[in-house]
Amino acid sequence: MLKRDKRREGLRKEDYIIKDQKDATLGRVPGTVNGQQFLVQNCENCNIYVFDHSAAINIDDCVDCNFFLGPIKSSVFIRDCKNCKFIVSCQQFRTRDCNKIDILLCCNTQPIIEASSGMRFGCYQYYYPELADHFKSAGVTVFNNNWGNIHDFTQDPDEQHFSNLPEDAKIDNFLSIPLAEEFSKMKISLDVNDSVVPKTHGNRRKPSNESTLVVFFNDSSCSDRAFSFINAMRSNHSECTLIQTKEVELKPEDAQRVFNVDSYNNIVQQGAVIGMEYNGDDCVETCKTEALNFMKGSAGLIFVSQSQSEAEKQIEDFYNFADMQMAV
Repeated sequence: MLKRDKRREGLRKEDYIIKDQKDATLGRVPGTVNGQQFLVQNCENCNIYVFDHSAAINIDDCVDCNFFLGPIKSSVFIRDCKNCKFIVSCQQFRTRDCNKIDILLCCNTQPIIEASSGMRFGCYQYYYPELADHFKSAGVTVFNNNWGNIHDFTQDPDEQHFSNLPEDAKIDNFLSIPLAEEFSKMKISLDVNDSVVPKTHGNRRKPSNESTLVVFFNDSSCSDRAFSFINAMRSNHSECTLIQTKEVELKPEDAQRVFNVDSYNNIVQQGAVIGMEYNGDDCVETCKTEALNFMKGSAGLIFVSQSQSEAEKQIEDFYNFADMQMAV
C-alpha cells in the first residue's frame, strides 16, 4: 500500500501555476510555494515574481515578460519564450527554442541553451530578508556561480547564440521592485552591496595580468567573513575585480597540492573552504593587506597568495580541482 505524502495533502494545483495572463504584475510571496514545483505558461507583457524556493520551475510560451524566480532546488527549464528577462538562481538552467532572453543568473552547474539565440547572461544580484534562507532550503550555493560558463547544444560556426550582458547592467532595468499590494511588505534591495550572491566578473576579459587567490577556511563564520572581505574590497579597492568564487571541500592531500605547504592540511578537514580569485594591478599586495585586517582578533584563518608567480599556479590548481569536484 502506497503511503501518502502528508506534505502534499491539501495542496491546490492552481496555487503553483500562473498561466494565460496579460499585462499583469503577479506572483507568490515567501511561504506560499515552499519547495513545491511551479509552472508558468502562456503569459504576455507580465512581471512575475516568485519570492520563495521551489523544487523545479518550467516557463513555457511567454513573450515580453520579466521574471524573478527564487532559488530552485533542481532545474529551471525555459521553452518557447522570447523578449523576456530573468533573475534566477538554480542548480540547473536550460533553455530551448528561445530568442532574445536576458538573464541575471546564479547556477551551480553549467547552464545549457539549445536551439536558442540572442541569449545574454550576467551575474545574479538581489536581496530580500528571506532570500538567504531560501538558498539554503533549495541547496543552491551562492559561491558556486557558473553564470558565464554556457554550453550551447546547437553550436553554429557562423553564429554566436549567446553573449555577456554589459558589466554595468542595472538590476532595475531588468525588473523593478513590485508595487502591487500583495508585495508591499517585501523589503527588497537592488544594491550590489546587499546581494545574497557575490557579483563576479566571470569569463569576461580580465582587466589586469595580475591575479591572486584568497581562501577562507571553514569555521562558524566563514561565509560572513568572506562576504565582509568582498564588501571591504569593493569599497576600499575598486581597482581589484572579483573574477570568480568557489566553495569546495579539500582533503589534506588536495590542500598540499594547491598551497604547496602542509600548513593547511588539518584545517581543511573542518569543512568546505571558500576560494576567490581577484584581479588587478598590485592585487596580491592589496589582498594581503586587507586579509591582515580581517585576521586581527579573529581565530579564522585566511590564505592569500604571496606573489604573482605563486598565485598563477595556485589559482589554476584550486579551480581545476573545484571544477573536477563539481563534475563528479
